[in-house]
Amino acid sequence: MEDMKMMNMGGEGQAQMTFYWGRPTDILIRGWPGESPTMYALALITIFLTSVLIEWLSHARLVKPQMNDTVAGLLQTLMYAVRTCLAYLVMLAVMSFNVGIFVAAIGGYGAGFMIFGSRVFKKSGEDDGGKPADLPPFTC
Repeated sequence: MEDMKMMNMGGEGQAQMTFYWGRPTDILIRGWPGESPTMYALALITIFLTSVLIEWLSHARLVKPQMNDTVAGLLQTLMYAVRTCLAYLVMLAVMSFNVGIFVAAIGGYGAGFMIFGSRVFKKSGEDDGGKPADLPPFTC
């Protein structure tokens, strides 16, 4: 009951509900990254790379035609579960309402799409044979 009073009175347990700039923030775990500039930079890099990884999983073609259907299905299921888990973690990090985290997430998704989903890094003659990615498109 005392914790509820603290939250209602604007105490330590109250979450930030508007976008803000600055290092002092909690992302996913209380006290992390805290107020350390190094840990904040590490958090930004982690969110950026996680977003890139999500895009890689969204455009990966790891299932080979010669694979057993059961193995291929299990691999797709594992990829889907990992992608969904990571996407939810990025979403929860963005819900810290820290602008730096938001920009890192969007930047990571954009960079990941540019690298793995767009035609920027594909050679002009390179063709995937019309084969779609292993996972369905990621939708919100």
